[in-house]
Amino acid sequence: MSTPKTAESPELQTDFDIHDPANADSVYESYARLRSQCPVSHSTAYSGHWVFTRYEDIHRIVRDPEVFSSECVNIPPTIGQDGPMIPLEVDPPDHTVYRQLLTPLFSPTRMAAIEPEVRKIVNELLDEMAGQERVDFITAFAKPLPTKVFLTLMGWPLSDAPKFHHWTDTIVLGKPGASEEEATEVRMAAAMEVYAYFAEMLDERMENGGGDQDDVTAVLVNGKFQDRELTQFEMLNILFIMMIGGLHTVQGQLAHSVIYLAEHPEKRRQLVDDLDLVPTAVEEMLRYESAITPARVVKQDVEIGGVQLKEGDRILIPFGAADRDPEKFDDPDDVDLTRDPNPHLAFGGGRHRCLGSHLARIELRIAFEELHKRFPDYRLDPADPPHRHLSQVKGVEKLPLVLGQSA
Repeated sequence: MSTPKTAESPELQTDFDIHDPANADSVYESYARLRSQCPVSHSTAYSGHWVFTRYEDIHRIVRDPEVFSSECVNIPPTIGQDGPMIPLEVDPPDHTVYRQLLTPLFSPTRMAAIEPEVRKIVNELLDEMAGQERVDFITAFAKPLPTKVFLTLMGWPLSDAPKFHHWTDTIVLGKPGASEEEATEVRMAAAMEVYAYFAEMLDERMENGGGDQDDVTAVLVNGKFQDRELTQFEMLNILFIMMIGGLHTVQGQLAHSVIYLAEHPEKRRQLVDDLDLVPTAVEEMLRYESAITPARVVKQDVEIGGVQLKEGDRILIPFGAADRDPEKFDDPDDVDLTRDPNPHLAFGGGRHRCLGSHLARIELRIAFEELHKRFPDYRLDPADPPHRHLSQVKGVEKLPLVLGQSA
């Protein structure tokens, strides 16, 4: 039996940094290199952490919360939040109680009921794009769609959408080019504004007797953790993860998908000619551009992938790396709009599988359908290419799109 490697093993060392903008356009090449040379690597960034790149390892990690805790899913450790993002950064058994409270809010039945409202928002945004030869797809569609859906679910004013755009961009991206300390400071300042807004909305609802059960805010105000009411602290941190998890992820997924379909008109034409492909196309784009890269904390010494992990180690588990693993997916760097089955990890797995996956799928499906009905042809602008960003939520900041033309 060979001796497991450790964090000190020279052959495991890498300087991979999930927040380095230089990696934004080539992160999948980095994952492929690490997976082939050193699938369990030790990065020197952010005081040291592990980076996993194989599907099998990452799938095991997300399904074993006793060994791989979600008590901190960020590297560096904070994005400005005041306490754990509930239920994402809570382990069983408390996680189970929170999940039982929140799961009905995002059940397939409840999400199906809001589908007409989502379609209405999608078509209103497309109406505004109609007649224009060129748009920034981020500001015109990808950013406002999930924000307006989120505000609708909360029962909050749609006119507040610009505030949420600013807050989520700042919290996810920090201050590009700044030091870790400066980026943390701007994240925390934005997060404090978010908490103040959430507290105001909750106070208003409480003053009105809690309201009915038609929106998420009312459910939280009236909700209980076992036999007690939720504290304001709990409600604020639940809302925080709903905002981060629901806005930037869908924005990025829409943008990455449109970039791919603009660059591959034959795939776009396949979709336009057969909109029945939309459900499998959505799943394939989720696999191909899995945006989330969470972290875990090791709770007990464990060996995995021939490497010895120690209690307290932090590990990065890029779902994008898992979902391009050739050991799991045939031709993983190619898009197959008919791929089935498609066991991607874009929404994670195990007990912490994304609570809003049903909502995300509805938003993406309707967007794919309506966009390609209204704008079957579009292309990128070679003189003004997209600007991607890399963080633990991979996304796109700018996406100039020429409408009515094909590459």
